[in-house]
Amino acid sequence: MTRAEEKEKRRQEIIEKSIELFVRRGYYGTTVADIAKEVGMSTGLLFHYFESKEKLYEEIIRFGLEATKSVMKLDKSEPIEFFTEVADFILNSVKILPFSAKMFVLMMQAAANEAVSPEIKNILAQLDDIEQSVEIIIRGQQNGTIKEGDPFALSVSYWCAITGIMQQLAVSPDIPVPKAEWIVDILRR
Repeated sequence: MTRAEEKEKRRQEIIEKSIELFVRRGYYGTTVADIAKEVGMSTGLLFHYFESKEKLYEEIIRFGLEATKSVMKLDKSEPIEFFTEVADFILNSVKILPFSAKMFVLMMQAAANEAVSPEIKNILAQLDDIEQSVEIIIRGQQNGTIKEGDPFALSVSYWCAITGIMQQLAVSPDIPVPKAEWIVDILRR
């Protein structure tokens, strides 16, 4: 392994352990010393990877936003297929990367935290999966694949089901992961 690869691996370890700590203790309950101890390095060395706890947190929030944006780029031409692929992708991600469930929790905590920095608030303001899904739901209602009802409320139901499942998986990672179709049935006509 090259030095650059080793540094990137260590950086990823810091991010994953930080997510774990931020979820369990909250942003303000987690110190840089806690993170350094969790990854087995000195506080000083941690600052070679991230200049501050806030910058580390900000990077994690940006990562969560980019993951959300990448999911929303899936093919939207067939609405019910889109929602199936999204649910399948998210639920399978937790099997491959268990910390992804904790990412959902962290993003929800950050969104609910009035004390986050203006920069993080700006990043979180870009989370618009519920709003983006409304138009897709309307198209699905028009083509007869998605049930009638308020498109915004249907979008909220779908995304909250996924978020709730991910929150439960973050707390109890050994429980079975539900099937994507079960979540999509919230929308299916």
